[in-house]
Amino acid sequence: MPAPVIGEDIPLARRSPATLARRPSKRTAFVGLVLGLIGATAVLLLVPGPWRRWLEPLPVEGLNARLSADGRLLGHHPYPEVPRDQLVELELSPGLELKPEAAAAAGAMQRAAAADGVDLVVLSAFRSIALQKSIFFDIKAERNQSAQERARVSAPPGFSEHSTGYAVDLGDGRDPATNLSEAFDRTEAFRWLQANAARFHFQLSFPQNNPQGVSYEPWHWRFEGSADALKLFEPAQRLAR
Repeated sequence: MPAPVIGEDIPLARRSPATLARRPSKRTAFVGLVLGLIGATAVLLLVPGPWRRWLEPLPVEGLNARLSADGRLLGHHPYPEVPRDQLVELELSPGLELKPEAAAAAGAMQRAAAADGVDLVVLSAFRSIALQKSIFFDIKAERNQSAQERARVSAPPGFSEHSTGYAVDLGDGRDPATNLSEAFDRTEAFRWLQANAARFHFQLSFPQNNPQGVSYEPWHWRFEGSADALKLFEPAQRLAR
């Protein structure tokens, strides 16, 4: 049966057009996008994954480098700065400081070396993060080095073993020209350290071809003769195994 018509012969069923789906306003779409991004970010932060470090601030201001998956920065492990009231001056090296147990071991090691006719000197001991920052960035600029180049020979601030109060740079008092250079490994002092340093709980931090990718530093030794020191350096030890 044909549909009834009303004026102008338009069927009643077609007098009102079908209701069209309403398009969301631009504001509604924008709010939805923002909420979606917030939700996605929250999920990413809650779910662990190696990409999370890209969402975090750079670990060192002024250094465009991020942490590796194992927490290292340009090869270096992170280390805290020991409070100054926990440091003591080295008996045989006035003006230089270490944690008490490391200072005692360093003094004993120097005396033992002297008894064997070796002049073992401590060139550097504790360094604050502020001083390490100056050393890293100032020399980097002076030598026109990239961050990667600089990190091979010096730790970024917050990533230096020296800040723990357990690390020393050693030299040969009879051959100062070799100080802080690979040539130190040709001195009597270095040969004595190779044979005796372990007795005093000191270990070479960056031997040749070390897994951290740091340049060979025959002068840089760290103390591992206490539970606290072992805990701090355990990640480096684990990487070396």
